[in-house]
Amino acid sequence: MMPSLQQKTQSVLDELVNTGAETGLQVAVYHHGVLVVDAVAGVADSQTGRRATPETPFFGFSAGKVMTSLIAHLLVRTGAVGYDTPVVDLWPEFGTHDKATATLRHVLTHSVGVPAMPLDIGPADLADWSRVCAAIADAAPRWPPGTETGYHSFTYGFLVGEVARRATGKPMRQLLDEWVTVPLGIDGDLYFGVPRADLARLARLEDAAQRPVAPLDGDAVLAPWEMQPTAAMGNSLEILQADIPSVGTFTARGIAAMNAAVLDGRLIDSHQLQEMTAVAFEGTDQVFGNYARLALGYPLGRIGTRPDKTPTTFGWVGGGGSYVYADTATGTSFAMTKTRLTPHFNTAQRLADLTTAEFNPHA
Repeated sequence: MMPSLQQKTQSVLDELVNTGAETGLQVAVYHHGVLVVDAVAGVADSQTGRRATPETPFFGFSAGKVMTSLIAHLLVRTGAVGYDTPVVDLWPEFGTHDKATATLRHVLTHSVGVPAMPLDIGPADLADWSRVCAAIADAAPRWPPGTETGYHSFTYGFLVGEVARRATGKPMRQLLDEWVTVPLGIDGDLYFGVPRADLARLARLEDAAQRPVAPLDGDAVLAPWEMQPTAAMGNSLEILQADIPSVGTFTARGIAAMNAAVLDGRLIDSHQLQEMTAVAFEGTDQVFGNYARLALGYPLGRIGTRPDKTPTTFGWVGGGGSYVYADTATGTSFAMTKTRLTPHFNTAQRLADLTTAEFNPHA
């Protein structure tokens, strides 16, 4: 009998921990709404030896943007906004410096033109929602909205979040609870801002032992803290408790369950799913210089694969190596979290390849 995907995945996780390549990981996979992999290995906290479990939330940096983008789509589903609604219709202050043409579609395709946080905003300011949003509203765009794309690392969550707040009167953490975690029965698995009572459950991140130091680049668009994740940021109690929807805290099982509900129609209908996962922008990323192919709110294509003509996977990687994606062709939802922050995605790609081989062997 061939080993199941659960057994294959668990074997890889155990190997990664036993060889010291990783310290703690979770992987969850849903196939057509059924949980087929729920694997975990290693420790959630190397300092105490506390074991990782499927219920352990991990701070996953930008992999949390799948939650942010979903809230934007649910906002459209309710009729509160449309993809082509100008941001200034809800947030008039945002129209300064010729940004009045920016739409929600531009926000979702990272083409608004404000990829970097204003220089007077640093990590310590991220918990101050009003200050951050006022600074972004006052920022001059690097390109006319909609003409180029470039990774909006931390500004993305505040752009989506302020549109959502203006439309509903509610912060992102509340919308995530009301629209996603409570209806799906995954309360305690997904967070924009972790309640103090749940902090003790979280995994503790750690930097890779041989972490390369990013050289200073005078032409860099993003500040070093926006580009290079650190365990210090991911373990910061202020960051963890703040509503910062550019990043997120989650279990692999919970976030994979969320995307499974996106695929099977429980959260998004088939017409909207098709619209939101179609190619919406292609071009050279003005921040990193790579070729980018974006759907509405997600990069398209699976990591480690060449861009193809009809990408069916959409999701986000997180700084340090976490990965969350869904595949409309196979009905598969995959998520991987980990404690060790690596400058590569080797672990994520290996585990994603394992899942792809199971459900789409010709990919």
